[in-house]
Amino acid sequence: MGEPCRLCHNNDTVGFAKTNNRDYLACDTCKLVFVSQPQLPDLETEWAEYRLHQNDPNDQRYRAHLAKLTTPLVKDLSKIAKGLDFGCGPGPTISVMLGEQGYDVANYDPAFYADKTLLQRQYDFISCTEVVEHFHNPARDFALLAGLLKPGGRLGIMTQLLNDEIDFKSWYYTREISHVAFYSVATMAWIGERFGWRVEVLGNDVILFETPSPRKGEGRDGG
Repeated sequence: MGEPCRLCHNNDTVGFAKTNNRDYLACDTCKLVFVSQPQLPDLETEWAEYRLHQNDPNDQRYRAHLAKLTTPLVKDLSKIAKGLDFGCGPGPTISVMLGEQGYDVANYDPAFYADKTLLQRQYDFISCTEVVEHFHNPARDFALLAGLLKPGGRLGIMTQLLNDEIDFKSWYYTREISHVAFYSVATMAWIGERFGWRVEVLGNDVILFETPSPRKGEGRDGG
């Protein structure tokens, strides 16, 4: 018996790989692959790595990359819809891109934009780009995201999905010390079922979730 899964809490996890001087376990229930608990990086190490990220809102290549998520995320949404960029990093870009389209998007990041009052509201859409692979406690963090979504709300995630064709031991995505949780299409399907969300996987790195729509008469006005 391995460590409990940090997404579904199943106890029957097994050793998956040893690489980068770390042990990785796999859950047979939700298919999450994750770093062993004693080998998780401390907060200081993680934040030092985050400060090295150079995400520039004026970088057109970076914008094109993010557009793979933002375009389907706000498709057919009214401009009065309110959004949150969860884990926006030191150089928020999605809020700038969508702001240019007329959307109001708040920035939240525990390291750089830690306004926790933003976590006391609900949103019509949430973007979460290159964030979920950093979750030490995916069960808690996905529950937080679920609570931030309005009925009929959308959650757009960008993360590299693990599949059977990837050689995990040489996979570049495991080399960043703060990358500690790895998801497959099956994992995303489990998350959708857990929260009652519709799931759409777009390519190998974009996942859209949508919560059940408001009951008749409730409406969704973006306020």
